[in-house]
Amino acid sequence: MSFRRFVANAIPGRLVRAFAAPYVAGDSLEKGLAVADRLYRDGGIETTLDVLGEAEKTEAKVTAAVEIYHRALDALKDRPYCTLSIKPGHFGYYVDPVFCAANIERLARCCQAAGRGLTVDMEDTDVTDWTLATYGALKAKYPVMGTVLQSRLFRTLDDVDRLDGLNAHVRLCIGIYNVPGKLAYTNKREMKENLLRVLRKLVERGHYVCVGTHDTLYIAKARALLEEMGVPKNRCEFQMLLGVPREATQRELRAAGYTVRLYVPFALDWDDAVAYLRRRMVESPSMAGLVLKNLAGG
Repeated sequence: MSFRRFVANAIPGRLVRAFAAPYVAGDSLEKGLAVADRLYRDGGIETTLDVLGEAEKTEAKVTAAVEIYHRALDALKDRPYCTLSIKPGHFGYYVDPVFCAANIERLARCCQAAGRGLTVDMEDTDVTDWTLATYGALKAKYPVMGTVLQSRLFRTLDDVDRLDGLNAHVRLCIGIYNVPGKLAYTNKREMKENLLRVLRKLVERGHYVCVGTHDTLYIAKARALLEEMGVPKNRCEFQMLLGVPREATQRELRAAGYTVRLYVPFALDWDDAVAYLRRRMVESPSMAGLVLKNLAGG
């Protein structure tokens, strides 16, 4: 992990952008939509669109980000295969949590009217409690809302209890944010085993679960668990990131009747895209390998 972090931080931003661009749909809403359209047309792959950006510190930048999401929602009216994903930091948490909650509720209200899914992502651990509390306060009014749980955190199995009665829609993933060892597993296998434990508990509590992993072994384990527990295919799905080469696995899941959804980020500022790609490189050996291979001319 430390070597990947060194590599990610050492590579100039222009090279990160050039060589890892397959992980970002482009630098406009229109490019993000074009990728979503292509994925659905060519393989029946559904998508969730994310405007890259987080930890905004000014009200003006937050307001601009929120308006882009409303533009995106308008564009999705004829695209039932697309949902939206947002980050509290991008919606104003670091400006004012009350301002952030109001921005989220405004978009949630519009998504509910449009029948379009909206997922409130998880960020650093300083936002976890607030995110879960905000989701819990809004979910009953806006059933289209979903949130995210990260299996790397020790607390996550207990956090499932906070969702009781919400009929929650949960993206379950390992998570990519750096977390102190006293709060989280540091071994990848332990994170993935915990993902299965959390998955079982979410299913037992009756929630809709989106399994977010690229590890084909754990995709198979999660699928076997879902089938063992008799989960209908309209009560779960598998999610992956744009650019990670898992086409064969995606086709297999689609052929078995599962929904497969790719997380499709696009940027309005390439600095936001580069920051996203650096984090992904640290977390993903495949992405770090791709960049190193391209730098070497391979």
